[in-house]
Amino acid sequence: MLPIDPDADIARRAWIPCPECRDDRGCHDCGSGRNCRDHWRYLLSAAGSVLHVQCPGCAHLWRHETRFGAGGHRPFP
Repeated sequence: MLPIDPDADIARRAWIPCPECRDDRGCHDCGSGRNCRDHWRYLLSAAGSVLHVQCPGCAHLWRHETRFGAGGHRPFP
């Protein structure tokens, strides 16, 4: 398991599912799109529409493409 990034700050969080541990499964708040007090991720950095995040539970580190904001694009319906 990776250590938590030394620059991780609890004040910078993101509410997206961790693709590794999926600890948000079965959570009523997460399932309804609310910010859950338990299933947040460290937001390490953001570059355009890409977030760099780390799960505080399993320490998984990954990039998450939001497709929103600067540099993002929305596919045509």
